[in-house]
Amino acid sequence: MDKEGISLTKYLSTSGICSRRGAEKLISSGQITINGRMAERGCERILDADRVEFNGKLVSPPEAKLYIMLNKPRGYVCTLEDRHAAKKAVDLIPQAKHTRLVSAGRLDKDSEGLILFSNDGDFIARLTHPRYEVEKTYRVSLSGELTPEAIQRLTKTGITDGGDLLRARAIRVIGPGRYDFILGEGKNREIRRMAAFFHLEVKRLARTAVGAVRIGALPCGQCRELTPPEIKALFQPASRSKCHARVS
Repeated sequence: MDKEGISLTKYLSTSGICSRRGAEKLISSGQITINGRMAERGCERILDADRVEFNGKLVSPPEAKLYIMLNKPRGYVCTLEDRHAAKKAVDLIPQAKHTRLVSAGRLDKDSEGLILFSNDGDFIARLTHPRYEVEKTYRVSLSGELTPEAIQRLTKTGITDGGDLLRARAIRVIGPGRYDFILGEGKNREIRRMAAFFHLEVKRLARTAVGAVRIGALPCGQCRELTPPEIKALFQPASRSKCHARVS
């Protein structure tokens, strides 16, 4: 850290506690203290000698930034807040024993596949904030088949459910009842709600890609660090998928 220090929001985000946007919320809610006093502004400068705490626990920037991909199995939850969860996805990552890692978005308990973890708050924000439009690809098996009209509606006008507009960027037909859904801004259980609208059940849902990064042959339940080119690709401006909804 230089002699002038860094802003409190950057200090918190680089610690892996939250994104810079999330830091402002923690500060305004009184959960952050600096040398025993309640922090007031995100622009406050933090020096090497300062003691920053989050709900009474010391916050220190990590020595190195970690970027991990995990092939999450079914039955595991992504949230860190559920203390009673028997199976947490982060527990499958050995590095998490020594570094606080946060997931970039979530997969529900019944879903599986690619999920990214990091202690870099800016990286987490880059992948989760709607304005960055990072696409996610899901391989989905349904209890029946979507008609061409249903695919057209899901990718063009979308559907409304619980006050949310649900719409896919693209849907590719892989086989009978099997599809690739490509989403931009992911909403809670979005694909399952889309399927239910057409009276179909999701039998299997696995995320296979985030942006240009694909899960590849990574075994279920295993993890690995992202390569430098993968990390660079995820920080690049998003480009919308060129694929269009189609039936084959």
